[in-house]
Amino acid sequence: MPSVTLSDRTVNPPLPRQFKIACSNCNLRELCLPVDLSVGEMQHLDAISHLKRSYARGDYLYCSGDNFRALYAIHSGSFKTQVLHEDGREQVTGFQMIGEIIGLDAICTDHHTCEAVAMEASEVCELPFAKLEALSREIPSLQRHLHKIMSREIVRDQGIMLLLGSMRAEERLAAFLLNLSQRFAARGLSPTQFQLRMSRQEIGSYLGLKLETVSRTFSHLQEEGLIRVKARSVEILALSRLHDMMGKS
Repeated sequence: MPSVTLSDRTVNPPLPRQFKIACSNCNLRELCLPVDLSVGEMQHLDAISHLKRSYARGDYLYCSGDNFRALYAIHSGSFKTQVLHEDGREQVTGFQMIGEIIGLDAICTDHHTCEAVAMEASEVCELPFAKLEALSREIPSLQRHLHKIMSREIVRDQGIMLLLGSMRAEERLAAFLLNLSQRFAARGLSPTQFQLRMSRQEIGSYLGLKLETVSRTFSHLQEEGLIRVKARSVEILALSRLHDMMGKS
């Protein structure tokens, strides 16, 4: 893999560890794949998605400008996506967790427009896009699922625009925590107790807030009895009140 220049530093992405796994044997298949595939259709998908790669914290899954080859389903761990400003500042554009598919940014131009970086020890299943696209034409439910994933990305981007355009700091952080809560719940995990894999600075970059504002807002929500925070451990104490803060019942 060629070296990639990021601001004033050069990064040589390490070669990830590779091994095989079948989608049909994966306990996350209901999160990242349509649930109505037949045994034969699943075998066809197994044939193109058997390669799994392992990344350490800080490893790059792909960099901005890389050629588009595949989509990636997160099997374990988590990633952040970010873009690099001309002055070297990193702007976080998203946080992705197990069962989610990343790499969609490159479909339009055949080149990735952002970087994906592991926030912890992580594993991804590589889905070669040319083969996936060909298979989706044969399996309508797979094609519909891909369209749903793309639509979800559009909705997510709209949500970010709403966050940055009209919400106060407390509302932005509440929306962020509620989003994580919903995603953890969808994975059968606790919606009220979880670990933040991202730093306060990365949260601020994503929400358009300064680091000190993020820290102050966490403290304010804790003082109000909405959450309990210890380092990166968060417990939501009043889920309904967080929803009320967002104008929801």
